[in-house]
Amino acid sequence: VLIAVGRDACTRNIGLQTIGVKINEKNGKVPVNDEEQTNVPYVYAIGDILDGKLELTPVAIQAGRLLAQRLYGGSSRKCDYINVPTTVFTPLEYGSCGYPEERAIDEYGKQNLEVYHTLFWPLEWTVPGRDNNTCYAKIICNKQDNNRVIGLHVLGPNAGEVTQGFAAAIKCGLTKELLDETIGIHPTCAEVFTTMDITKSSGQDITQKGC
Repeated sequence: VLIAVGRDACTRNIGLQTIGVKINEKNGKVPVNDEEQTNVPYVYAIGDILDGKLELTPVAIQAGRLLAQRLYGGSSRKCDYINVPTTVFTPLEYGSCGYPEERAIDEYGKQNLEVYHTLFWPLEWTVPGRDNNTCYAKIICNKQDNNRVIGLHVLGPNAGEVTQGFAAAIKCGLTKELLDETIGIHPTCAEVFTTMDITKSSGQDITQKGC
């Protein structure tokens, strides 16, 4: 049984209309600029209430901290809503950081991207003989920026742990060359990102015959 409990933006009865703060009438969420400022200059919004932003508690905490530092600490740092590591904790975890492929194409153009991907077989799956072509890893690189990694995706055991580690590298400007130069820890699932050599555009087979 799957129960999906959504989140409502309860903004219609708190007086925003009195001071002229605009909301998205479809979902009640509040549009803001890149500094979390609403259309009313002295009103800010952070967290799940933001229109078009991620509904994640750590994102809200980070955005609130940075907003306070900008307002009262002389900082100019803004919240990065793109390179946010996140995981779906299904029995086979899915983790991602950065752009999904479709949005990356919209943002940069397909001709400016190189996508590397592969299926992989976790070591712990070899003994029970579980399917060796279920887990998947993918990185999206910007060819116009030294093949910088702008999206990372992994479907497999402990994907959350894997994604959290690579998220820091992505924030530091991780490139495909740096991944290739990184020595992998064998046998781990994360090492698959250090050995990728098949591009999606090549159409080559990515199925695996061993771990």
